[in-house]
Amino acid sequence: MPTPENHAQPAPPARVNDYDSFAEAYSALGETSLLNAYYERPAMLSLAGDVAGRRLLDAGCGSGPLFAALRDRGALVTGIDSSAGMLELARRRLGAEAALHVADLSNPLPFADGAFDDVLASLVLHYLEDWGPTLTEMRRVLRPGGRLITSVQHPFVDYAIQDPRPDYSATTSYTGEWTDLVGQTAPMIFWRRPLHAMTDAFTAAGFRLAVISEPQPDPAAHELYPDDFHSLSTKIGFLFFVLEVPPDRA
Repeated sequence: MPTPENHAQPAPPARVNDYDSFAEAYSALGETSLLNAYYERPAMLSLAGDVAGRRLLDAGCGSGPLFAALRDRGALVTGIDSSAGMLELARRRLGAEAALHVADLSNPLPFADGAFDDVLASLVLHYLEDWGPTLTEMRRVLRPGGRLITSVQHPFVDYAIQDPRPDYSATTSYTGEWTDLVGQTAPMIFWRRPLHAMTDAFTAAGFRLAVISEPQPDPAAHELYPDDFHSLSTKIGFLFFVLEVPPDRA
């Protein structure tokens, strides 16, 4: 009789954007990488400014590095992420008392109206085809005068990575691969849209554009990543926005 090994089935196709499958590797790489530790995260913290005593929602918190930095600066932070694996790593980092919730940004947020002073969405919106419902929910949970601080892949970079070039004016998806330090890969799907579609989505959700930023990396990375530092300093990276909720006229 044939052994079970003779009837082994092929592995199912990898799920896209499945952070649970590579949470440990992704988190470890992000701790010290040039793009995360010395560029995107410092820029988000700089845009947030003095957060002591402010109620913050870290939307798409991952394993919690931004959450931890904001909490160290005196903020009252709540984190959400769709990946239970990432949140488990965040729990290890932040402790059992940390306010962490599994939540998908495509769905209504489990918070009351006006619950937060700021929402920070770090490199998450470009995973969504339709920003409308997500931005509307972020607007809802912010108090009047609150802020949405967000980073996304720069649209000029997005439209330069494929040949032939796609239609810049259209919102389209593309598939890439995230690769860890030992060469394992995971498929990722991103949605790219023109800059005007981004700003139109923000204003349609009730936000007012306060800042648009294309920052430089942290100078501390120069000695650690001399070649990559020069490249990142002279080329386009991510795009950052600060959006404000208009104050209550009443």
